[in-house]
Amino acid sequence: MQPRPLRAADADDWSWQLRAAVTTLAELERHLELTELEREGARRAEAAGLPISITPYYLSLADRRDPACPLRRQCVPHLDESARVPGDLDDPLGEVAHEVAPELVQRYPDRALLLVTDRCAVYCRFCTRSRMVGDGGGVRSDERLAAAFDYLAAHPEIRDVIVSGGDPLAMATPRLARLVERLRALPHVETIRLATRVPVTLPQRVTDELLTALRPHHPLWVMTHFNHPKELTPESTRALARLADAGFPVMNQTVLLRGINDDAATLASLFRGLVRARARPYYLLQADPVAGTGHLRTPVARGVELMEALQGRLSGIALPKLIVDTPGGMGKVPVGPDYVVARRPGETDLRTHRGVVVTYRDPPR
Repeated sequence: MQPRPLRAADADDWSWQLRAAVTTLAELERHLELTELEREGARRAEAAGLPISITPYYLSLADRRDPACPLRRQCVPHLDESARVPGDLDDPLGEVAHEVAPELVQRYPDRALLLVTDRCAVYCRFCTRSRMVGDGGGVRSDERLAAAFDYLAAHPEIRDVIVSGGDPLAMATPRLARLVERLRALPHVETIRLATRVPVTLPQRVTDELLTALRPHHPLWVMTHFNHPKELTPESTRALARLADAGFPVMNQTVLLRGINDDAATLASLFRGLVRARARPYYLLQADPVAGTGHLRTPVARGVELMEALQGRLSGIALPKLIVDTPGGMGKVPVGPDYVVARRPGETDLRTHRGVVVTYRDPPR
C-alpha cells in the first residue's frame, strides 16, 4: 500500500489536515523508518497510552530516517514512555486538586484556566495533560461548561482566562467564537488567552474566517508553543504574521527538552526566529514531570546554564524567562543564573555577562 501523501493538493485545508492525521502504528510505518523502540512505543500508545495523532503537515517536517530528529522525538511514541522515574506525576500541575468547577482550574487569585476540549492537532509526547487529552470526550458542550461560566460570573476577581484543552483552535470556528463571546460578556474578564499549538502543528488553521470571527473580541492573546527552529517554516511564520496583522499579540512558551532544544545555539536560533516573526519568546519552561517523560526532561541546572549562555548575547525581547511550574500546582517560579556576587549596606556587586564585576551603589536615604 502506498503511503498517503503528506503534501496533498488539499493540504492547505486545515480540516483535511485533521481528517488525514496519522493515528496508528501502521500509518507511521508508511512514512517513517521506525526503530524498534519507536515501534513498541507506538504499540503501547495504541493500546493504552497517550494517543497518536500527527498532522500530515507536521509529519512532513520530520526526518524519515533519523530517530533523533527533534520534531520526530516530539510526536512519535517511544518505549521510554512506559518507564516511570522518581518525581513522575500523572497530574504534575495539580489541576485536579485546583478544579473549582468542571473544566475550570484556578491556581492564582486573578486568573483561571478553562479546558474546552481534549483534542489536539498533534499529541506531543511530553504533554502535561496526557492524563486527559484524546480521551474521547472531544469538545466540551455548553451544558458541561455551564458551571464553569457560573463560577467565573460569580468571581469578579478573575480578570484573565486562559482557554486551553486540548487545543481550542482545533475546534470549529463558530463554536470557538461563541465561547470567546461568552467570556467577553463577563465585564471583569479583561484578558482572554488562547493557548494553542496550532501555529506550529496546523498553521493552515489560521484562516480569514477564524481571524474575522475572533477579532471583535479583542484583547485576545495567543499563547503558542514553538520548541525548535525547524518548526519556523514558511507556513508557520505566515500564520504568525496573519495573527499579528489582525491584532493578536503572540507569546511563545518553549518547553526545554533533552536532545531536542537543550543547547544554546538551537535556542538562540529559535528565539531570534520568533522575534522576526513577531512572536515574543515569553517562557522557557522546565518540562513538567509528567509520568513517562523522564527521557525528555533535563535537570533544572541545565536550563540555568543555557540562560547564562544566552544572557547578553540575545536582545532582551528575544530572551524569555526560565520558569519551573512547581509540582502540585503551587505556582510558577522564575529561576536563573545568580548575578549577585556580594551585598553590603548600600552596595551590590553584580557580575555581567562579560564576567566583569560591577558595584551598584544605592542612593542615600
